[in-house]
Amino acid sequence: MREKLNKLWNLTKDAKKETKVGIQAVALFLCILMAIHLGDTAIAVNSTYGERELPIYSVATNEKKISISFDAAWGAEDFPKIMEILDKHNVKTTFFMTGEWVENYPECVKTLVEKGHDLGNHSATHPDMTTLSKEAQREQIMKVHNAVKELTGYEMELFRPPYGAYNNDVIRTCYENGYFPIQWDVDSLDWKDYEPARIISNVCNHKSLDCGSIILCHNGAKYTADALDEMLTNLKNQGYEIVPISELIIRENFHMDVTGQQIAD
Repeated sequence: MREKLNKLWNLTKDAKKETKVGIQAVALFLCILMAIHLGDTAIAVNSTYGERELPIYSVATNEKKISISFDAAWGAEDFPKIMEILDKHNVKTTFFMTGEWVENYPECVKTLVEKGHDLGNHSATHPDMTTLSKEAQREQIMKVHNAVKELTGYEMELFRPPYGAYNNDVIRTCYENGYFPIQWDVDSLDWKDYEPARIISNVCNHKSLDCGSIILCHNGAKYTADALDEMLTNLKNQGYEIVPISELIIRENFHMDVTGQQIAD
């Protein structure tokens, strides 16, 4: 790698004879240096729209694929029922777990891995990440990452900021540490303890529901498990295939639009 960098640097010096080309070459050189500085875990992406760094709210695709996600920061009383319903429909989802949930419910974490669901990172203690320093943001992410890896051997790569709160630093910290930042474009609002019929309608009749949508639900909410069976049936009847977020997102060569939709280049 260092030999290649030396060659690239020599090319940039030669390229400076033509200003425009020289600037482009120097920029490329600096990008490579940044990737080395960040380490092997950094993900090279174009997550910027204007001056904003954006997480992934949805994915541009012509395939009728969507993802359902569960934020796991509360209890786990409904976990067995959720697993039973997901098994019944042969659906794999993504669970975004806090460090406290991982610590309190290690057997649930192991079950998710055994059943082939995505494990997602939801921070160690569920803070507003925008209020933290870059180093503190990294600690919030990596503490959970290392705990899950030690418990199951699973390498997480999806991060959902608590409260959906993010800024440019939060998004950059995610990518610098090998994570894709994930939001949602369809909110079940199950955390408001709506009755099952309301939750089902919130998802299945949502104005943003479309190919590439990411749906937000919560493990531990009062009526989520009661709504889940009919919700999955309805979504399948609409022709949607439900896949984990790791199978929905674009991993390289993409850009974002103003809504946070991920678009292949």
